[in-house]
Amino acid sequence: MTSRTEAPRYSPVVDMARDYYNSDDADNFYYHIWGGEDIHIGLYEYPQEPIREASRRTVETMAAKLPDLNGNQRVLDIGAGYGGAARYLAATYGCRVTALNLSEVENERNRQMNREQGLDDQIEVVDGSFEKLPFADESYDVVWSQDALLHSGNRDQVMAEVARVLRPGGSFIMTDPMQEASVSKEALQPVLDRIHLDTLGSTAFYRAQAAAHGLDLQECELHTHQLAQHYARVLAETEAREEEVRKYVSPEYIQRMKGGLRHWIDAGENGRLEWGILLFSKTV
Repeated sequence: MTSRTEAPRYSPVVDMARDYYNSDDADNFYYHIWGGEDIHIGLYEYPQEPIREASRRTVETMAAKLPDLNGNQRVLDIGAGYGGAARYLAATYGCRVTALNLSEVENERNRQMNREQGLDDQIEVVDGSFEKLPFADESYDVVWSQDALLHSGNRDQVMAEVARVLRPGGSFIMTDPMQEASVSKEALQPVLDRIHLDTLGSTAFYRAQAAAHGLDLQECELHTHQLAQHYARVLAETEAREEEVRKYVSPEYIQRMKGGLRHWIDAGENGRLEWGILLFSKTV
């Protein structure tokens, strides 16, 4: 399928995230350590489960919550990373998927894997930002997002864009690392410094913003313990394979990553964060 490129018109925060994920260090780290296809938080059945398997379980669990997925439905994955979810939805349910992502480097890996798996006729990879979706109103049956909205400094705009491109009766399903409702900014500062933002979203925020744009919360399934588990698993994998990883990732990046992972683990274990699956439906 032909891919389209959106001319960059990004906010400073999104542009910073784009530069980060386009870097050789980040690309090589996420591809080799974080799972390769699904670079998102996993649902672990046991502490030492491979990252790839736990991350794929998140995709499978999310997909099972969506009504009547089939080959007639159009799905938009915003913040698609390497496109693992898009390939799962296309291969398992026959969906036609648009994978929108801000990193051109990740998108090229996505396109390559689509070709290798014979799915490039079902998946369109688009360079762009979810703060301004380059799609027509009411053009998708499902909008999907995994652990991406935290990178926006304008999440209310993202929710408005999601509602705009969804057809009446369509579904929006998402995960995101979120702040616990009563946590102070000071308590979250190490995590916020890591992502260069002043806040994270919360379940209350997403529910309120969704409602303001005609999206009704159908389910909120929290798995907060999985957030700390996932980052601990990534840290353990990084430390176990550090000599190998240094062949394609700089030592400075590895040290920063290990420090950042420890901040996420600490915040998760100490009740400052939440994580889970939120499912919304667009009011007809």
